[in-house]
Amino acid sequence: MRIVVAECTVDYDGRLNAHLPMATRLVMIKADGCVAIHADGGAYKPLNWMNAPNHLVEEDGQWIVTNPKGEKLTITFGEIHFETSHEMGEDPGLQKDGVELELQRLLAETPGSMEEGLEMIRREYPTPIGPVDLLCRDTVGQVVAVEIKRRGEIDGVEQLTRYLEFLNRDERLAPVRGLFVAQVIKLQARTLAEDRGIDCIEVDYDELRGVDSPMLKLF
Repeated sequence: MRIVVAECTVDYDGRLNAHLPMATRLVMIKADGCVAIHADGGAYKPLNWMNAPNHLVEEDGQWIVTNPKGEKLTITFGEIHFETSHEMGEDPGLQKDGVELELQRLLAETPGSMEEGLEMIRREYPTPIGPVDLLCRDTVGQVVAVEIKRRGEIDGVEQLTRYLEFLNRDERLAPVRGLFVAQVIKLQARTLAEDRGIDCIEVDYDELRGVDSPMLKLF
């Protein structure tokens, strides 16, 4: 990860245009290429960002970040107060609690409970930034990446979005669509998912537990 604390302006050109005037901000570049600009406030959400995949060009006093969608993020630096880089290594990811693990198991055994005709390909399908919970195939043969949460919030949608970006680089799988599954999905998360073309499904944990598993058991 590369971290810069500096005076800077930020200009975004894309679906909407946005400008941040000169101020002291934290600029981060993560290992996957994601660029994020933070203020000293506003909780965890950056003021502006560019998800991977993207292309970063460093010019004299300026960073220009572009992506395949035609969006451009221009960071113009004034005084730089601090800069460092550190290799953080592979992150094991957020460990699911017991309910989420059980939901994943039940849905892997009965993928049709999420969407009619859905078939399992693999659980915990690996990507460079961690495994997606389920990889499935729908009735028309399209690959579906499924992320499962107990409570569906914005962070889960962001996580699935990053998985989809990497999965869609694989010509063997693309195009891959996303399915966000939870017992309860918050309105903000549903709105963000719909904006990104991700379908949302709420499931009943108790009902799933009563579904007879098609998996063969010894007893």
